[in-house]
Amino acid sequence: MQHPNSSSPGAAPPAVVVTGLGPVSAAGIGIDALWSSLEAGRTGLGPVTAFDPAGFPARVAGQIAEDAFSIRDVVPKTYRKSTKVMCRDIELAVVAADTAIRDAGLATKGTDPDAEPTIPPERFGCHIGAGLIAADVDELTAALWSSRDESGAGVDLATWGAKGMQNLTPLWLLKYLPNMLACHVTIVHDCHGPSNTITCAEASAPLSMGESMRVIQRGAADACLAGGTESKLNPMAYVRQVFSERLCAGDDPAAVRPYDPAASGTVLGEGGGIVVLESAASAARRGARAYAELAGFAATQAPPADARGLATDDTAAALVAAIRQALARAGETADAIDAVVPLGSGVPSYDAAERDALLEVLGTRAGAVPIVPLAPYVGNCSAGAGGIAGIVACRMLEAQRIPARLHATGTAPLDADASPARDHALRTVLVSMPSQGGQCTAALFRTPADALARAAAMGGAA
Repeated sequence: MQHPNSSSPGAAPPAVVVTGLGPVSAAGIGIDALWSSLEAGRTGLGPVTAFDPAGFPARVAGQIAEDAFSIRDVVPKTYRKSTKVMCRDIELAVVAADTAIRDAGLATKGTDPDAEPTIPPERFGCHIGAGLIAADVDELTAALWSSRDESGAGVDLATWGAKGMQNLTPLWLLKYLPNMLACHVTIVHDCHGPSNTITCAEASAPLSMGESMRVIQRGAADACLAGGTESKLNPMAYVRQVFSERLCAGDDPAAVRPYDPAASGTVLGEGGGIVVLESAASAARRGARAYAELAGFAATQAPPADARGLATDDTAAALVAAIRQALARAGETADAIDAVVPLGSGVPSYDAAERDALLEVLGTRAGAVPIVPLAPYVGNCSAGAGGIAGIVACRMLEAQRIPARLHATGTAPLDADASPARDHALRTVLVSMPSQGGQCTAALFRTPADALARAAAMGGAA
């Protein structure tokens, strides 16, 4: 029997809306902290303190304050032992999911174990984008040090297997597997619906949102947690980004200048965003507030230029294709785009690819469509970048505001120069996200009134 949230063959797919926002970033926890930072033009970038960056050319990052949260306070008391096997990335996902669920007004086993779940567990899915998590250097060093060969200059693999590995906790691997973000979130909140993990750098969170959208549209779930989080603020992950020549050097947070001709690179951030995506029918039945409709989504692939993953003309072409497909699936044209929240990292090759793609799609309107880069506020959060971008797009639609923009000048013909926050009529906001691996995504967020009205008129049935 067909589920009421699914569509009949040939019919338009059921609408999917965003009912909960869960950003975690250097700006703080929750949408109020993030939006306050964006309204005020207050960056969260500052000196790296998570490790000693003295040997690195880049010494600025978007780091979450140590006292921003305690993971033991976020999970139920019965689950606190499990926090011992949560690396930083997992903690960020658990906090973001909890924030999104509470913002959506949902009751789950994780928010209130005695309450009836708002969404039946078997109808609640979870798709979370993750990075390729780097293990803690101190943990690995202790094990490797005990596995030195006779010269003391290298590691003896036989000693490693017989002795060195024993210095790692038995559950060591469970602390660092990328799929453990979704694993812990689904256990805490008792989500039994479709679940998946996607690891495609900056495209991870939008890809997760796109998968959740399709799961809901085909009737396999009423709601899903979707987005991504990541922290590259550890020496192993950091050095990879240095070798990829993506980071700007020095100690000045204002060096992140997306689309500026003088831009020299980006800085890393930790964090991301998870949202509650819900069928418009489900949201209408429970009288939920909806920030936006996720009206269209598409993804394409471009070959990276080389091992560094720098962008090329192929990246621009792939991004154009993704944007046009997302527009078509939403039943819109490029004229509908009122603002864009891009990757906007400040990495010159990516800035160039994004600029070319947006100019191709927007045409003569390019200079009249505000571009809102977020890296100058929170850094490039990689697998979490698209999650934060989607959340900001939703808040922009609700507030009918363009946030302040930082640092950049000379960005014409795009509209991306530094400017204060301002009112702006918005119906549709594009989130466009190329990634270091070549995956390109486009997500179209639209004001939700029409979607909710259609669902309500049908009695919340579809």
